[in-house]
Amino acid sequence: MGYSALKNALIFMYYAVPLLGRIGVVMSIGQADDYFPEERDGLLQLRDFINSTSNLHGNWTGPPCHKNGSRWAGIGCRNGHVIHLVLEGNQLTGSLPQTPFLGNMTFLRKLSFRNNSIRGRLPSLKNLLYLERVFLSRNSFSGSIPSDYTDLPRLTKLELQHNSLTGSIPPFDQPTLTTLNVSHNHLAGRIPSNQVLDRFPKSSYDHNSALCGKPLGIPCSLPPPSNGKTKGTRGIWRFVLIAACAAGLVAFLVMLVFLCYYRKVRGKDAKGDQSGKGYAGIEEKKRNRSENGDDPERMVKLEFFDKKRPVFDSDDLLRASAKVMGKGKLGTTYRATLESGSALVVKRLKETSAWSNRDFVQQMQQLGSTRHENLVEIISFYYEEEKLVIYEFIPHGNRCSWVIDNRGVGRVPLNWTARLSIIKEIAEGLAFLHQSLPSHRVPHANLKSSNVLIQRDGLKLHSKLTDFGLLPLLTPRKSFENLAVGKTPEFSQGKNLTYKADVYCFGIILLEVITGKNPDEMSRGSGGMFDDLSDRVRSAVNSDCLTDVLDVEILSAREDRDDMLRLVEMALECTDVTPAKRPKMSEFLRRIEEMEQLNKQTGDAITRSTPVSSDPVFQIQPDIEEPYLAGFHFEEAGFLETGPKQSASRRSRLNYVFNRNP
Repeated sequence: MGYSALKNALIFMYYAVPLLGRIGVVMSIGQADDYFPEERDGLLQLRDFINSTSNLHGNWTGPPCHKNGSRWAGIGCRNGHVIHLVLEGNQLTGSLPQTPFLGNMTFLRKLSFRNNSIRGRLPSLKNLLYLERVFLSRNSFSGSIPSDYTDLPRLTKLELQHNSLTGSIPPFDQPTLTTLNVSHNHLAGRIPSNQVLDRFPKSSYDHNSALCGKPLGIPCSLPPPSNGKTKGTRGIWRFVLIAACAAGLVAFLVMLVFLCYYRKVRGKDAKGDQSGKGYAGIEEKKRNRSENGDDPERMVKLEFFDKKRPVFDSDDLLRASAKVMGKGKLGTTYRATLESGSALVVKRLKETSAWSNRDFVQQMQQLGSTRHENLVEIISFYYEEEKLVIYEFIPHGNRCSWVIDNRGVGRVPLNWTARLSIIKEIAEGLAFLHQSLPSHRVPHANLKSSNVLIQRDGLKLHSKLTDFGLLPLLTPRKSFENLAVGKTPEFSQGKNLTYKADVYCFGIILLEVITGKNPDEMSRGSGGMFDDLSDRVRSAVNSDCLTDVLDVEILSAREDRDDMLRLVEMALECTDVTPAKRPKMSEFLRRIEEMEQLNKQTGDAITRSTPVSSDPVFQIQPDIEEPYLAGFHFEEAGFLETGPKQSASRRSRLNYVFNRNP
């Protein structure tokens, strides 16, 4: 009996062990065929930051690797891992993500972005232990060469020529390095002398005017020789120098104590004029420098975009009287009045610990250069201990939400011509953002009526958008809930956001202007029947009850009913639950212009320059409640035509509603 059991066990092991081995191999191969999500996330960061003629947004979708191949342009794979990232001569523009987006591609062997127009700093290559070839030449990279490039143990080729790199050359000492080219840059200092760097020719370092060292045959400057003074003379001068320094130090300390006392007294006097806490970061930085004996003004500076504007410094800003205008989800807004009398709007951002100074400066420089008559201008910013953004102050301005929704005593109705002017200018500002910020998935991302400022200029109304461009600085995705895009259908469904999310938010504002109703209040007052204002209007259209939701102030203007019909239809297209069915802003503007042209032909011209009326069209509130800061990435997507043919039934239903109701 024992012999039989032993025999059966041996037979089982003979057949089962090889079979289990084969199963293990199959499982291993199956795993190798899968892609690695962390590698894909890094590639998507790259895709969303740069622009390309290769349509990366359309091509880089789905898994990046399949078996040992990839259908993604420029990507090479092996065993499910990305090993090649090669985008050469693709007319790439913009800058690379400043996060370590390559850090999880640990099996990467070749990286090449040469012959493009990429600007900003070089990418970090930390932890890429298998990386052999790096080609980043002929771009517009700036800044220094990262020190982690010297930690690549398998690096064989490094080409960084024809950029705008500054700083010194790191001490590359990898014995594997056979090719190095850093020529045609702005590098400076001594070329490190070692067995690796000494073997490369002069051409590897040429055209860096401030470089010196053995490979170039240019000796580096030596310390100045002794002047031959006697020991006694040197001792006398040393004593004089020490005495002068001591006297200067005493004078400096006396002045410093007086300055601190003066500011303390002045701060107490000014405290009564301050409604808000102020800009603690600047003040704290100066106080720390004073306590440490450093120059309190050094490095405490503001960055300006328009050199023609009057320049002020951090001291002027600290002395300004500050009034809290509002507190939002992104930060607190102050109205600061300088001693010169000029007013500014200062946005103090909160929850900025995850933002690097480099990322913040890069975004602010891009947003500050984005100028349009329908955008609030960013004047300056500060980015040390805290993040401040300084905007132009809009005199006689009100939030669009207040202009539309306020139904207080003494309100003068806002007529249809004025509403159409507001709609068109909002559309023009948003269309400009979509055109000017193609690297942003959602160029505005926080478009809502409270972030549209309405300024009265004589008898005309002028609209300006604020709070645009912050999306790239917000992580993780959950923080998007604080922005207007957090209320879009695609966000609630967990889908990727595109510029069509801005179009949806614009559609909600359009409905708000037409109905005169607050979207949040309507949603709350519906008892859960409707998710947002667009659902309520759709339901009214389908039930032939459109006049129940239109603003009573414009129902009497029957001569404008065709425009109202068209705009209701266009607003419902903008708020379609499917992003691809929403129009582009350029398409929306084209249809508005066609509407204006049609009105001109019928004698009922509606133009932007038409005065609203001889009477005020709305009450002027003294101050803007809160111009939030900017909120952004642009993805090209086809516009699904939704013209008169597809919406004929809806249009006839709308006409019926208007004709039925006197």
